[in-house]
Amino acid sequence: MSIETPPQTTAPVTTAQPRLNYGKASPAALQAMFALQLAVNKTGLEKPLMELVKLRASLLNGCAFCIDMHFREARKAGESEERLYLLSAWQETHDLYTAREKAALRWTDALTKLAGHHVSDELFEEASGHFTDEEMTNLTLAIVAINGWNRFSVGFAMPIRYQG
Repeated sequence: MSIETPPQTTAPVTTAQPRLNYGKASPAALQAMFALQLAVNKTGLEKPLMELVKLRASLLNGCAFCIDMHFREARKAGESEERLYLLSAWQETHDLYTAREKAALRWTDALTKLAGHHVSDELFEEASGHFTDEEMTNLTLAIVAINGWNRFSVGFAMPIRYQG
């Protein structure tokens, strides 16, 4: 028996509303977030890696809006469904992700779950073994940005596919 994949459809834009439209409430805050995201987009880190990092942080933060967005963005960029749906258990997948991706995901996990935890020298050394100093800085900036977006979306209950 085979399981059929449902046909791909364009997801409708939601009619649900967030608790607060932060872009309208404070255009300066939204502009600052967009400036941060623009800096992240110019880091030169490979797009598939960046989408894995964004999706992983969003999974950890329970941000439905960002999970939906980054899953779709990763698929458009050619990422496999298998690697995306197994991202929540990436540590158990062995050879599904590269050593560089695993280092980035470990770094993402540590910085996203920072409260009450220490980022060890060993973790830093492992990650920096796969990334240059500039890449480590840029990867960290990307993690900072997605965690910021997650907090806006979760805090204000941003519905998936909201375009208001």
